[in-house]
Amino acid sequence: MEEFDTIILGAGAAGLFCAGSLIAADPGHRILVLDHARAPGEKIRISGGGRCNFTNLATNRERFLSQNPRFCASALSGFAPGDFVALVDSARIAWHEKTLGQLFCDGSARQIIDMLLHRMRSAVLRLETSVTGIARTDTGFVVTTGRGMAAGRQVVVATGGRSIPKMGATGLGYEIAAQFGLRLVTPRAGLVPLTFAEQDLNLCKPLSGLSLEAEVRHGSGRSAATFRDGLLFTHRGLSGPAILQISSYWQPGESIQVDLLPDCNLAAELRAARGQGGRVAVATALARWLPNRLAEAITAELGLTEARLADQPNRQLDILARRVNEWQLRPVGSEGWRTAEVTLGGVDTRDLDARSLQARSAPGLYFIGEVVDVTGWLGGYNFQWAWASAHAAARAIAGQTTARAPD
Repeated sequence: MEEFDTIILGAGAAGLFCAGSLIAADPGHRILVLDHARAPGEKIRISGGGRCNFTNLATNRERFLSQNPRFCASALSGFAPGDFVALVDSARIAWHEKTLGQLFCDGSARQIIDMLLHRMRSAVLRLETSVTGIARTDTGFVVTTGRGMAAGRQVVVATGGRSIPKMGATGLGYEIAAQFGLRLVTPRAGLVPLTFAEQDLNLCKPLSGLSLEAEVRHGSGRSAATFRDGLLFTHRGLSGPAILQISSYWQPGESIQVDLLPDCNLAAELRAARGQGGRVAVATALARWLPNRLAEAITAELGLTEARLADQPNRQLDILARRVNEWQLRPVGSEGWRTAEVTLGGVDTRDLDARSLQARSAPGLYFIGEVVDVTGWLGGYNFQWAWASAHAAARAIAGQTTARAPD
C-alpha cells in the first residue's frame, strides 16, 4: 500500500494546478496524481487553436452558469486572472490579449502544460492508470487502481466532465460523488453547435462554411442572454462563438433569435435604398449589407428571387428586415458530447463548501474544475475556474496539514 498525503484524480487543468499549488504551499506534501490518459493536460493542448486561451481578464461570477450562481464567487476572488498571469510571466511565457479580455500564448499551449508540470515536479504523476474504486478509512481514503492501491488523507476529484469523449472523458467523478451521497445536477453538453430541422436546414446546408458577425439572443426580460460574436453556418445547423455561447442557456424545445445585422435598422435602410435606386433586385440590394450567398438565400426563401426593390411595399420590406434582424429559430438539438467544449451541470454545489470545495458529507473529499456544477462562458473562463477552484482546495488542504503538524 503506497501512502500519500493527497491523491488527485485527473491530470487535466484543475488536477495539475491543484498539485502545483499544494506543493507551493507545503513543499513536503506527498501527492499522487492519477489519470487514465496517455498524456497530461490534453484539453489544454488543443484549446485556443493550440495556443490555450488560459484566462479572461473580465472574469466575474456573472459569467458562470450554476444552479447556485453565487457559489463560484469565493474561489474566483481567491485566485484572480492576474494571479495566473503572474505565473505565466514568471515562466517567461509570452502571451497576448485578443478581444473581450481573452489571453492566449504567443507560442504553444504546450508551454502552459510544461509550466504546470514544473510546478508539481515533486509529485508522483501516474498516467495510463484507471481508478477502479475508492473507499473511506479511519485515516482518509484508499484508492484502488489497475496498478494497485494507494492511501491518502485527502482525495481531490478533478476528473472533468463528459465533453469531448474522444479525449477520454468519463463519468468517474459523478460516480464518486454519488457513492458518497452527493447530489448531481444532470450533466449536459455546453458550448456546442446547435442543430435544426429540415426547414431551417434548407437554408443552412447550402451556406455551410459562411460566417459573419451576429447577435444571438435567448429568453426575454431580465433573464435574457445575448451574445454578439461570430456565427457560422454548417451542414447541420449553426455554430461559431455566438451560437456556442447561447447553447449553454438554451434548453430543448426553446427558441433563439438571431440578428444577422446588429446595429443596422434594415427596414429603414431598404426604404432609403428603394428611393435612391429601386430598379435593382432585392437580393442585390440586400447584398450591400450581407454576404452575397446569404442575401440570395434569404430572398429566395421569401419568394423574392426575381423581385425588384422598387416594387416592394413597406410591408414586404418590413418582413424582409424582420427575417434578417429578428430571425426566429427553434433548434431541435445540439451536436452533443462529441463537439461540446464543456459540461454543464455536475456535482451539486449545495453539497460542497464554497471556500474549500470540500464535500460537506465526506471530509477530506474535494471536487474541483469541470466536474462541479459551475460552467463559464467561452473565452478562457472555464480555465480560470479550474485554476481558482484548484487553488481554493489546495489552500484548504495545506491549511489542514499545517494544523496537524506537531509544534
